Order: sequence, then structure tokens, then C-alpha cells
Amino acid sequence: MKSMTYFISTILILVGVSGSLSAARAETITLKAALKGSNEVPPNNSPASGEATATFNTETKALSWTITFNDLTGPAVAAHFHGPGEPGKNAGIVLPFKSAQSPIEGTAVLSDAQVADLIAGKWYANIHTAANPGGELRGQMVKQ
Repeated sequence: MKSMTYFISTILILVGVSGSLSAARAETITLKAALKGSNEVPPNNSPASGEATATFNTETKALSWTITFNDLTGPAVAAHFHGPGEPGKNAGIVLPFKSAQSPIEGTAVLSDAQVADLIAGKWYANIHTAANPGGELRGQMVKQ
């Protein structure tokens, strides 16, 4: 009976340690961007400003974001993450947002390629208006 109790205790300890190691490997990465017309390619003179904040869970590969902005030249008609693209370069849409109205909030699970580009600083948030169809506000997502 003693050996059975010891065996069960050992198993429970190993399971607990294994679970702790898993949790220890998970990391939450915070990314931010200042949204400005001067970040657009080409730049514009929009009076608007905003901020994009995001958290990325390395274990689940889930990205969650909140994007806020104000003083656009008109209503936002589209908003999304673009990439892969460095500052000063345009790129295609990688993740559309369900809404273009501030505050924009969402969550998505990313592919390995998307994760690599995001963490490398190659994604940017973009807010489009009728007056600035190529983008009125842009901000490069960078790790904090």
C-alpha cells in the first residue's frame, strides 16, 4: 500500500511540474503603435490621431487588439492590419477588422508566418476614410 501511495504521489507531482513548465513557456507580448497621417505612404496632413495596442500570447498564438482614434476627416470606411511591410513601405491586408468604428476591438489566432512578421515589426494598423482611401492613419506595431 505504501508503494502505491508513493507511486500516485510521484505521478501527481510530475503532472504538476509538467503543467508549471508549460505555463512558464507561455509569454504575453505587448505591441503598440501611434496612428498618424504622417506615417502613411505617402504622408498626409490629417488632423487625426490614434493608438493601437495589442497583446500576443505565444502559447495560444492569439492576438487581441484595441484601436482608438479621433478627429478623422470623415467616417472611417475600412480598418485593418497590413503586412508584411516595414515603415515607409506599403503592404497588403493581413487581418481585416470587423468594424472601422473607434474603439476597434478584436481577437484572432495567427499562423506561424503571421507571428514571425508581427514580432519582427512588419505589421501596421491602418484606418481608411473617403478623403484618404489609401489610409488616413497608420502606425507600425512594435514590441514594448
